[in-house]
Amino acid sequence: MHSYLAFDLGAESGRLVRGTLHDGRLRLEEIHRFANKTLEQDGHVCWDTELLFKQMQTGLGKAARAGSPDACLGVDTWGVDYVLLDRDSRPAGPAVTYRDARSAGMLARFLKAMPAEDLYARTGIQFLEINTLFQLYSMAQNADPHLAQARGLLLMADYFHFLLCGAKNMEYTNATTTQMINLKTGTWDADILAAAGIPARLFQAPAAPGTTLGRLSTDLAAQTGLGALPVAAPATHDTASAVVAVPAQGRDWAYISSGTWSLMGIEIPEPITSPAARAANFTNEGGVDGSIRFLKNIMGLWLVQRCRADFAGNPDYTELTRLAQDAPPFAQLVCADDARFLNPQSMTRAIADFCTETGQSAPDTPGAFVRCCLQSLALHYRLVLEELRRVQDQPIARIHIIGGGSRNAVLCQMAADATGLPVLAGPAEATAAGNIVMLARAMGHIGTLAQARRMIADSFETAEYAPGPAGPWDAAYERYLKLREKTHAAKH
Repeated sequence: MHSYLAFDLGAESGRLVRGTLHDGRLRLEEIHRFANKTLEQDGHVCWDTELLFKQMQTGLGKAARAGSPDACLGVDTWGVDYVLLDRDSRPAGPAVTYRDARSAGMLARFLKAMPAEDLYARTGIQFLEINTLFQLYSMAQNADPHLAQARGLLLMADYFHFLLCGAKNMEYTNATTTQMINLKTGTWDADILAAAGIPARLFQAPAAPGTTLGRLSTDLAAQTGLGALPVAAPATHDTASAVVAVPAQGRDWAYISSGTWSLMGIEIPEPITSPAARAANFTNEGGVDGSIRFLKNIMGLWLVQRCRADFAGNPDYTELTRLAQDAPPFAQLVCADDARFLNPQSMTRAIADFCTETGQSAPDTPGAFVRCCLQSLALHYRLVLEELRRVQDQPIARIHIIGGGSRNAVLCQMAADATGLPVLAGPAEATAAGNIVMLARAMGHIGTLAQARRMIADSFETAEYAPGPAGPWDAAYERYLKLREKTHAAKH
């Protein structure tokens, strides 16, 4: 029997999970959960890294008091955000969030210095203004003094690993999300850094997931009661950890990591940087064992989360899903990737405005709003599936939905109906499970990725959803495509 501690930090909350391996099964136990709140600093929306780390220390103390000896500790987080370090290895300015407006317009501005074709051929990463490249480019263009003071940069998981054990490490899967890693060399692209005015001194060569980093610092070992616990880097990007936990064998499957965002794609051995892949804005992010996560970001259950904030009485998600199931089908549709839904003051108002502008009646009940969100997401999954099939030739015979959204039976059935493929849902705790099996590999307790996935399949139940009649969804998909054409034409 071996147990491991995994910090899974998301943009809304964080938690410490203990995973125990015994007789070829993995059991998960949540030790501590805490909010991840932003604050305003120097005129920017920033992560409260000090508060986050205090909560992490609280969690470690709880783990020690639970009395189970652990073999290793590791952290996964969201991508693209970072902490700059000064010459004394202290933060050189705040940790600004990707939702801050400082990178607005920077993508288009940078592409005047390096054409999109060249940037995509070098990195294979999708064009999003939130990417680390454009955050740093904004700092360089505005002569931000924090960038001038900086002597190092750590992505969020790397920064917390540094606080835990003192090791400065840049883990590969998360590093690829920056849009500054060269696909061919596997390290930082000097031409991109030069074009953006980003100092090369900030970076070190990325390390593979599963790299051991050291041991819990002497102070933390004593303070928490955990002793000199080994620290290792899992696949530190949360989606990379989640994909590790897809309970699948072979290659004829796609995945949807479903939560606030839906990340939909396939696992491939080599990147795809064709003009068709670039035009469809697919991303080639690093995975475990040299694999590529070829995927696309979709708005996800953020739509429902923000709608819920507008509803009177604070209904829970179970009730909202029931109301959605009872609402009339296909009464309203919205384009799930429309920019207006990124961070509106009111999601219900944004949806109602979209419907009005596209000649639809606006939803008028919580169930109608949520059904609109869920069926629009499912139709967007079909769109991405068709794009995947156009830009590459790996067969896709089923879809694995992992993460919290795998618990939403209505969305899972809609995904099966919309795509015409069987959907296997689970595990819901994919990110934590993927983190833990990589820690087990770092300690030599698990061998190959295939073995890890077989263990995940044996450890967690999955639900299967068979596609229903295609006719209604085919008609709805035609409407969805026309809506996208209409809104695209209106913007241009």
